[in-house]
Amino acid sequence: MGQALCICSRSAITFDNKRYYFIQKLDEGGFSYVDLVEGAHDGRFYALKRILCHDREGRKEAQTEVEMHRLFNHPNILSLTSHTFMERGGKCEAWLLLPYISKGSLWAVLEKLRDKGSSMPESRILHILHGICEGLKAIHDKGYAHRDLKPTNVLLDDNDHPFLMDLGSMNKAKIEVRGSREAMTVQDWAAQRCTISYRAPELFNVESHCIIDERTDIWSLGCVLYCMMMLEGPYDLIFQKGDSVALAVQNPVSIPQPCSSTMVTNPQERPRISWVLDQVQNLQDSNGTDVDTNRV
Repeated sequence: MGQALCICSRSAITFDNKRYYFIQKLDEGGFSYVDLVEGAHDGRFYALKRILCHDREGRKEAQTEVEMHRLFNHPNILSLTSHTFMERGGKCEAWLLLPYISKGSLWAVLEKLRDKGSSMPESRILHILHGICEGLKAIHDKGYAHRDLKPTNVLLDDNDHPFLMDLGSMNKAKIEVRGSREAMTVQDWAAQRCTISYRAPELFNVESHCIIDERTDIWSLGCVLYCMMMLEGPYDLIFQKGDSVALAVQNPVSIPQPCSSTMVTNPQERPRISWVLDQVQNLQDSNGTDVDTNRV
């Protein structure tokens, strides 16, 4: 945990006796802000994520995100450089210092392709998908699920190497639901923490007695793959129009064949991540072409 953090000026902070200079804002969400900072000791860029903790539960959720980062040391999961909890004026903020990934999110790359009237070639899709699957496998192998996999939560470096980020919605892979009250608790949690257009069907109307497992991520993975192929998610337009995504995911939709095994309404019929990873590897082997990572 970061120690002796202080605000030395409007433009500098200190983690573990190392000074970082504010460069610019990168992103802003409902409860968090991300700034680009530069380490005075190494000249490297970092992303400083500040999470607003409005109450004890908010602080607990931020602590969980820190713990999830600490669980993994994997090339496809964004690492945590340092963190601290900052108390100011009776308010608490969790500060997470993360590596800065140059190209930004997968979604930003797809948006640029769409604006140019271009598309993502199959070899590049498979290259990125393989890394995403490797990251998911590491999470699933430890008995957890990401629960909010989407293009904005995948970062790409200059070599199109993907990093899974935003681990704040992660929890145990297996959730046993026993009774209508527990079902409503899980459903309400999913409504708050799992992005609607990438949310698995079983999280919209949670059954009173069921087991939800990590295959919620497999559905989301299919949506991400669809998005890479079509440059928009399968339910993005439905959400934008204000129509019911919950209803849409329960009915068959026209999706490209590679997505069909992952986007199955019944979670028990969805494959595990190891199977998906094998399929991606087989497609890469049969494709046999190099990836041009510098097009966007």
